[in-house]
Amino acid sequence: MNLSRLALATGVAASTVLLLAGPAAAHVSVQPQGEAAKGGYATLNFKVPNERDQASTVKLEVNFPAEHPLSSVTPEAVPGWKIEITKGKLDKPLEVHGRKITEAVTKVTWTADGSKIEPGYFQQFPVSVGQLPEDADQMIFKAIQTYDNKEVVRWIEEPKAGGEEPDSPAPVLALSAASDDHHGGGAAGDTEAGDDHAADDKAASAEGDKKETHAASSSSSDTTARTLGIIGIVVGIAGVAFGVLAGRRRSA
Repeated sequence: MNLSRLALATGVAASTVLLLAGPAAAHVSVQPQGEAAKGGYATLNFKVPNERDQASTVKLEVNFPAEHPLSSVTPEAVPGWKIEITKGKLDKPLEVHGRKITEAVTKVTWTADGSKIEPGYFQQFPVSVGQLPEDADQMIFKAIQTYDNKEVVRWIEEPKAGGEEPDSPAPVLALSAASDDHHGGGAAGDTEAGDDHAADDKAASAEGDKKETHAASSSSSDTTARTLGIIGIVVGIAGVAFGVLAGRRRSA
């Protein structure tokens, strides 16, 4: 009897550990749409799960790494959320496309404005960024998550190579090898747009060839008609002349 109770207690304890371990494994993370290539541009999704059963997420702050400033940071509008962009002066200006950038985005804050992340749900916050650094393999974005019960969770612990994942890990973006087009995740969109333009150009060219062929055919038909008309006139004149000569001979 004691053994049965002990086994039951052990099972309950194990189940409790598993239940508690489940939510703890979820944290704020960042993933690119497609890939994030060094030196290129990409659209990043900051994924925010709600870890609490009795509270909802109402605010997210994402800090951008100062050691790798980005010249372009453009958040996508998210219904029900207000966006605030914070910028700071750069110690060393960036040169992008022939112009100097003296400040960069240091933080983007999303605050609930008619919406929130309820228990059991998550929300993604997309941001278009570039140019990504060419001298780094990853970027770390420290994030702060706030609940409507005033609880604040700081996802700011940097992972260590070969070590265990921290309790509150910061979102880490892995960078892939530099691509030739330097557009990262946006390359597919650019390719599709280029294909669309190419298709339009091909269609326009085909239509132009069709019109040219039609014009050439019309011109050829006009030339043939004119030639036949001239031949007909010449034949008519010859026939009249022959008739006149024949009449004169009969009179003689």
